Amino acid sequence: MWPTRRCVVFKASPSFEGINELHNQIMFYLVIILLGVGYMLSSILINFNTNANKIVHKDANHGTLIELIWTVLPAIILIAIAFPSFKLLYLMDEVIDPAMTIKALGHQWYWSYEYSDFVNSDGDSIEFESYMVPTEDLEEGQLRLLEVDNRVVVPTHTHIRFIITGTDVLHAFAVPSLGLKMDAIPGRLNQSSAIIEREGVFYGQCSEICGVGHSVMPICIEAVSIERYLAWLEEQV
Repeated sequence: MWPTRRCVVFKASPSFEGINELHNQIMFYLVIILLGVGYMLSSILINFNTNANKIVHKDANHGTLIELIWTVLPAIILIAIAFPSFKLLYLMDEVIDPAMTIKALGHQWYWSYEYSDFVNSDGDSIEFESYMVPTEDLEEGQLRLLEVDNRVVVPTHTHIRFIITGTDVLHAFAVPSLGLKMDAIPGRLNQSSAIIEREGVFYGQCSEICGVGHSVMPICIEAVSIERYLAWLEEQV
């Protein structure tokens, strides 16, 4: 393969950018809630302990206003979190007019891929299997338990649809830096999509316990320019 940057968890697609932005928004609310609850607990411990205040005010036991506040305010916060979440889920679920399709099949314990839009000299779709490179066969710079013998080569700035299924047991196709995570269920086709915005090598792993070889079926996607992708296609045919 060509020399490219290796990326394990860095964001490289609009889906992951959306996930990261949603995480930051929710973290903002969580920090505000943490500070507010911490302040109230500290204030109560300091000002309403038995030494500082021996008389309990009636509103400390019953208060309509405070009960309304702690009921309505969390509901408003949940709504503020829900709408961006639903929007992101909808956008990630929609696969509209993809430029190419790649089928990913989970096996015990490796992945196989099919480029359904391209055929070789025999008129068959481009297909190959992808196995993890054993530790003793790794070359300098390759990542242990993540490197494979056949990478999934895709072009950048292209809408790619992944159709995912399993051939034996449950698997999960997950590449964190691309915002991809989809179950591979035998007898069912799931789909997801990605637009990779920069060149690099992006790693993932099966994220569903599928047997003793669960930890040795990594995913390796290499994003290249259109010109290099076309050159790779010519090698396959």
